[in-house]
Amino acid sequence: MALDLPPGLSTQDVALMQLFHPFAFSKMMVAATSGLRFVHYTTADTAMKIINNEEVWMRKSTCMNDFNEIEHGFNCLQRAYKEHKERFSAFFDPRFPGFSEKLEERFNSWLPSFRNSTYVSCISEHEASEDIIGRLSMWRAYGGPTGVAIVVNSAPFLRPTDALNAYTSPVAYLSEMQFSDNFSGLLNGFEEAEQLIDTLSEDSLLGHLFEVFRMATLCTKHPGFAEEKEWRIIYSPSLGESLRITQDIFTFGGVPQKIFKIPLKNFPEEGLYGIEVKELVERIIVGPTEFPVEIKEALAVALEAKGVEQPLGMIWISDIPLRN
Repeated sequence: MALDLPPGLSTQDVALMQLFHPFAFSKMMVAATSGLRFVHYTTADTAMKIINNEEVWMRKSTCMNDFNEIEHGFNCLQRAYKEHKERFSAFFDPRFPGFSEKLEERFNSWLPSFRNSTYVSCISEHEASEDIIGRLSMWRAYGGPTGVAIVVNSAPFLRPTDALNAYTSPVAYLSEMQFSDNFSGLLNGFEEAEQLIDTLSEDSLLGHLFEVFRMATLCTKHPGFAEEKEWRIIYSPSLGESLRITQDIFTFGGVPQKIFKIPLKNFPEEGLYGIEVKELVERIIVGPTEFPVEIKEALAVALEAKGVEQPLGMIWISDIPLRN
């Protein structure tokens, strides 16, 4: 069955995404056609800030829960590239002499930026079976004694747009060996799509493969985290700054750090819409806590102020007997 092309994308755009980012393309198509929703697990205090200020915060990748995440992705890529370099070079270098070396130089020159100037906000896939109680592993990992899960419509995250210069990608949960197998599959795809590859200039091909390597580094996690079903909103100001995403300083756990704030504001003329609070939030689940009723009431007041009708009816209190 043929699928409608996303607005703003040509047939070739879709073909190139499917070729260079097959995992992300497949996940996005499933999400777009299945009505998948996303969820953000956080504290009640942060949930109130998101609603009241109509913004989502992004933290530096090195400050995330697993501070080795970027290194795991890079180690997977490094091993796979080393194992398959001869085949990689044999395919690309005859087209453009020295191509592999140019790609390596570009990627290596940007690697410090990936580690130190990448900002991320995390969301997870949300299942219908979790609508009432949420996901136990996420309550344990996020939110502490006042956890809140904000369930949101996925459509604004899946539409192609450059309105914010921040982009959504699914996370791949792979060991180094599994990553290497996937890299081999990627090369299979290139060899099978030789005619499409030959339509690209050297600069275009370098750009596509640079993004393949960058996203592989930023969006590959250890398979032990697979139950999180994570997607990432990624912002790299050193690569492409946004005038709409603002910088601030905030202290987390006694550590002052730079953050960036995504405005929950529509820019429909640029393909970004459905992201305002009253459109975006589908339901809220209050996690195991000593004060569930108080948190529910406060969230309802905040939602109503943003134009949400009958907000108490969209807030659920999880009855998982989790001791914080």
